[in-house]
Amino acid sequence: TREEYWRLVDQARKDGNTRLYYMLQTLAGSGIRVGELPFITVEALGQKTVSVNFKGKLRQILLPPSLVEQLEEYCRMAGRRAGSIFVTRTGRPVDRRNIWKEMKGLCRKAGVDQAKVFPHNLRHLFARSYYEKEKDIVRLADYLGHSNVETTRRYTMTGRMDACRQQLE
Repeated sequence: TREEYWRLVDQARKDGNTRLYYMLQTLAGSGIRVGELPFITVEALGQKTVSVNFKGKLRQILLPPSLVEQLEEYCRMAGRRAGSIFVTRTGRPVDRRNIWKEMKGLCRKAGVDQAKVFPHNLRHLFARSYYEKEKDIVRLADYLGHSNVETTRRYTMTGRMDACRQQLE
């Protein structure tokens, strides 16, 4: 949920894990796949857009201005001047195993069930939030890089009972 997401973000901040703090916000704020994180570069911040060539598809991702500001702040703090923003101690781009392990490490202290926490869930959170606000599933499908709107529809679904309750309101 959105609330659990914010608890994870807050816990990363409290733990002093600034890289994870900013990674969580990047994933949830842009809707990118965790494997696309290396495409988020210092150079892309200047353009406010990211060119992603992933899973055989080339697409442009627009970065929200507030996310660009946050990532520029992180780059200053981390001394990043070029290349991938999120790297390991050895300078290699983080991979999904790094992120998954770090996210799981936050769960107990943040009071979030570990079984619910995966990097890909942040993409789903982005999709649901975007759809709730914009109600444009076709644009969302383009933005997420889905060639089939049915895939996007699954991202935006809430539980059947939740959906019925909302409609009844």
